[in-house]
Amino acid sequence: MIEQDTVKQKTQSLRNVWVVTITSFLTDISSEMIINLLPLFLFNVIGVRTSVIGLIEGVAETTASLVKVFSGWYSDRIGSRKGLAILGYGISTIAKPFLYFATSWGWVLGVRFADRVGKGVRTAPRDALIADSISEDKRGFAFGLHRAGDTAGAMIGLIIALLILVSTQEQTSLLSRETFQIIVLLSLIPAVLAVLTLAIGAREVRPKKSSAPPRLTISGLDKRFRFFLITIVIFTLGNSSDAFLILRAQDAGLSVTAVMGMMITFNLVFALASGPAGILSDKMGRRVLLVLGWLIYGLVYLGFALVKIGWHAWALMAVYGLYHAMTDGVAKAFVADLIPADRRGTAYGVYNAAVGVMALPASLLAGLLWQGVGSWSGFGPSGPFIFGASLALIASLMLLGGERFGLMSKSSQ
Repeated sequence: MIEQDTVKQKTQSLRNVWVVTITSFLTDISSEMIINLLPLFLFNVIGVRTSVIGLIEGVAETTASLVKVFSGWYSDRIGSRKGLAILGYGISTIAKPFLYFATSWGWVLGVRFADRVGKGVRTAPRDALIADSISEDKRGFAFGLHRAGDTAGAMIGLIIALLILVSTQEQTSLLSRETFQIIVLLSLIPAVLAVLTLAIGAREVRPKKSSAPPRLTISGLDKRFRFFLITIVIFTLGNSSDAFLILRAQDAGLSVTAVMGMMITFNLVFALASGPAGILSDKMGRRVLLVLGWLIYGLVYLGFALVKIGWHAWALMAVYGLYHAMTDGVAKAFVADLIPADRRGTAYGVYNAAVGVMALPASLLAGLLWQGVGSWSGFGPSGPFIFGASLALIASLMLLGGERFGLMSKSSQ
């Protein structure tokens, strides 16, 4: 009987990994139909400067990050992940249709703000649900599978948006308002299906509670985790919104359709490599793979600083997909390695907050380094990418050197 219960529990837990993966797959179909066109909508249709685009993206991501801290801690406190995840996906779905009416950057900022609140509510509980549902030796696989499904959805969303673009516009060098509005409306279908999938399919896996209620603080978290946060903060300060990569590609000569093709390639590489990267991290260690990924990121950003021809940007974006595959899911599995189950919601909230809070200064800096402010014209398109590559190198050296200074033990490799 005990053996049968164990098999049943493992089956239900693996079911959660697949349900969350399908939910993210559908959500990213919806989101990526819009998100990669949003900087082009702001730049081509509304006519805002890159500094404003940086402000919008930075405020949006910082908002999500602040919410993630509370949401992750609260999920630890109540011992429940599923309900908060459903709420978060629901908020983002409700926010999307308001982009249809956007006539100024203020509208876009408002929608992005609400959408990121939803992301903030769902992310830490969802990641904790995955970690709670799988054994340690399969953790890299689980998070790799999730990232692969998430990214496959992004690729399909881009393909759908591209098909709509070429079928509604004769000239595709710039994006029209009418095309953007059609894409916004159609993006609602997979968004609603995602919420229903999670609500119906997922099963709550309640972590064993500690004797004392979890506190909303990082002081009680492992010192290795706190050091990892510091390296993440430094790295992320140079990791501005991907909106700047899209604008850089257009600046190098790619049309809107070519930009969409570039992003499809990026997501294809990301999706195909995420699963193998997660499995590889189970065997060779998370830290080594993270450092390699960050170094690849630095090389890609140096390439974007120097790029002159559109297809070069396209090729660099494919390699950028490899960086994401080697780091996104692996970093979350790394967090689970460092933190016990009853504190994982808080840890994921803090981790995601560290990444997201830095999005505001990172994106603002990128916009200012590119086009400047006032009478200062900035350093041009190469500015933000040289800055990002430099910080990636510093963060990589820190993570490599952490063990030497007793900040990263061999067990955390």
